[in-house]
Amino acid sequence: MSTEKKYTQEQEQLARFAKAMGHPVRIAILQLLASQSCCYHGDLSEVLPIAKSTLSQHLKELKEAGLIQGEINPPSIRYCVDRKNIERLKTLFDQLFTEIGKQNESC
Repeated sequence: MSTEKKYTQEQEQLARFAKAMGHPVRIAILQLLASQSCCYHGDLSEVLPIAKSTLSQHLKELKEAGLIQGEINPPSIRYCVDRKNIERLKTLFDQLFTEIGKQNESC
């Protein structure tokens, strides 16, 4: 008998988004990129006070989760938020918090 739990695709995706956002540096990266009128060109380590190697790890996590897009065309690097997935993240969190709010009303 399998004790493996089955989760919905929405639960898996929300957990992946939440994990990717689980560090203050990643939140700062998302905020910085979201504040740009277009994609950010340049070295984010000049803006964020962390080592390039550490920044690369955070960018990789955000990119793998689908929250940002990045293109490396030396000498230029371009990063932007993935607007489609950010909307998906917002929808999933809204649904979760709406559900939680309804449950708390009945307690």
